[in-house]
Amino acid sequence: MTLDMPEAVIVDCLRTAVGKAPRGALRNARPDDMAAAVFRALLARYPLPDDEIEDVILGCAMPEAEAGTNMARMAALRAGLPVTTTGVTINRFCSSGLQAISLAADRIRSGGAQTIIAGGSETMSLIPMAGNKPALNSWFADHYPAVYMNMGLTAEEVQRRWKISREDADAFALRSHQKALYAQEHGHFLDEIVPLKVETTVLGDNGLKPVSGEMVFDRDEGPRADSSLEALARLKPVFHASGAVTAGNSSQTSDGAAAAIVMSEKRARRLDLPRGLASSVLPRQAFRRKSWASVPSSQSLRRWRWPG
Repeated sequence: MTLDMPEAVIVDCLRTAVGKAPRGALRNARPDDMAAAVFRALLARYPLPDDEIEDVILGCAMPEAEAGTNMARMAALRAGLPVTTTGVTINRFCSSGLQAISLAADRIRSGGAQTIIAGGSETMSLIPMAGNKPALNSWFADHYPAVYMNMGLTAEEVQRRWKISREDADAFALRSHQKALYAQEHGHFLDEIVPLKVETTVLGDNGLKPVSGEMVFDRDEGPRADSSLEALARLKPVFHASGAVTAGNSSQTSDGAAAAIVMSEKRARRLDLPRGLASSVLPRQAFRRKSWASVPSSQSLRRWRWPG
């Protein structure tokens, strides 16, 4: 007996521009507000019945303080979704947002839902990387201290194990900046970025009285046009004295939010949603269909070899 499981498709996904923590444009932006703005933009692009979104799954690496009290539920209500729309916040650290989409797809495949909003939201400006009150378990210090290893030292371990040279890491970082800048200059990100109105406060001309204002934030702050191999080579390692990971070839700390509408393929066809707008989260060859972006199973991900 063969079970014909429903297919899950990504209808579309949107995001805020990425702010550079802790001094970027989004340094005071709440993560539930950022997520809500993305939800509203998705629903404006795809006007669905009020009760269409059955659940919201939102990933967050530090779900406390401004990101606490079940942020997914708060963001759903903040976006204007009805109280009947449930929400759950999950944590798998750096892959929390991807895990949210995976869980949404699994629930749809199992027949537990038809339409879910899934994604992630984070404020590394307002919430420290280890949280506001780190409370480490002393047992791990004696038996498994590596569980508390920070991401910088983890990167050093990857560099050592796979023999990635400092020169190769710097060259990869430079190409990343150049590609992002090219995409910005040619408007490739415009269709996926939700502009945010951000309140600002700066010192006035006299340097004493603060002046409040408002700006529209719609451009990623990370890409640097002044980066070069020479400049990257001058930076010192920041996590290990003889390491290769520097401030120039490692990930920045960031603020922002992103979300996708994940839906059963049958439901998407019934609603006659426009095709060609789906965000390709994997290369086209990884999809079983060529309309909406099918969410691949973990087995197909393992089989898939990324080009290059």
